[in-house]
Amino acid sequence: MHGGAVSLAGQFAGLDSRPGLILATDMLDVAAFLGLTRKHTAGIPVATYFHENQFTYPWSPADEDVSLQRDHHYGFINYTSALASSRIFFNSHFHRRAFLDGLPGFLQQFPDARELHRVKEIQKKSETLPLGMPLRSLNLGERPAKYAEPTLLWNHRWEYDKAPEAFFHALFRLKAENIPFRLVVLGRSYRQVPEIFQEARHRLQDEIAHFGYVESREAYARLLWQADILPVTSRQDFFGGSVVEAIYCNCFPLLPNRLAYPEHIPKKEHHRHLYEKEEEFYPKLRDAVLHVQSIRQGSTFQRFVARYDWSILVAEYDKAFEAAANNSKH
Repeated sequence: MHGGAVSLAGQFAGLDSRPGLILATDMLDVAAFLGLTRKHTAGIPVATYFHENQFTYPWSPADEDVSLQRDHHYGFINYTSALASSRIFFNSHFHRRAFLDGLPGFLQQFPDARELHRVKEIQKKSETLPLGMPLRSLNLGERPAKYAEPTLLWNHRWEYDKAPEAFFHALFRLKAENIPFRLVVLGRSYRQVPEIFQEARHRLQDEIAHFGYVESREAYARLLWQADILPVTSRQDFFGGSVVEAIYCNCFPLLPNRLAYPEHIPKKEHHRHLYEKEEEFYPKLRDAVLHVQSIRQGSTFQRFVARYDWSILVAEYDKAFEAAANNSKH
C-alpha cells in the first residue's frame, strides 16, 4: 500500500495511450498515485473499488501492529484514496455502511484537521457494486454422489478473522454426542495458521473426507457439490465470496446475522439460516445435521446468488464505469 503507487506511477508514465477512466482498488494509495502522475492524469476520472478497508477490519491478536502500537496510516490511505477518487464502489451494502459509519470515529482519534464534513462528500460519490464471480465455472456435467453422512464444509482462508475455533469446537460437540458427519476443509493457509486446524485434523480424522487446498477449480467444485451444510462463524467478511460459492453449489448456509451475509439470503429465509448470538449457532447446526435428508430435498438459493455471476454483473460494471467516465466531463 505504500510502494505500489510509486511503481505504478512509473509504469503509467510510460503508456502511449490515454485512458478514459482509471480503475483502482483499495490497496492503492490513489492520492499519491495521482500526485506522482499529475502531468499525465489531469482530467482523467478515477474509480476506486473497495473490496476491503483497513480501519474497520478486525485486528488479529498475533498482529505485530497491535503490540507495537503503530499508527493507523493504512486506514488513512483508504480515506485519502476515497477523497481523491471521482467515484467509489463497495462490494456490498454492508461494506459501504461500515466504511461510512466507521469513518467519523476513525478521524476523531486524530488531534486536529479531522475534516469530518468530508464524510458526506465521500458518501455522495459512493455506491454498491457487488463482486463479480465466475460462478458458472462451478457447474459440473455430472454432480458427485453425496456421502451417506451429512457433510459439513469449511472453504475459507485459514485465518483468525474466520473464527475457526468456534467452527471446530461445534464439530467437536457433534462428535462427543455421537452424531455422525463428514467434513470437507478447503481454503488457503498462510504463514500463521491457527493451531485449531492441526487439532481438528487429529480429533476429527475419522470424519474428514478432505483437508487442504486444491489447485483445480473442478476439484474444488466437486467438493462443494458433495457438501450439505455450510456453518459459518467468521468475524469479518466484506462480501463473502467463498460463502456465495458454497450457496451456489446448493450448500445449506448457516450464517451469523451480521456483515454481508444477510444480503446473500432471501429475507423470508433469514430466520432459518441466520443466527443472532454465538450460543444459537450449535443448536441450529445440530438440527441441520439431524435433518440433512430434508435439506437435500429442499429448495436452494442458487438462483438468488447467481446474480453475482460475471455474465450478469458485467453489464452493471460497464454501466457504472461509463457513467463515472462521462460524469467527469460535465
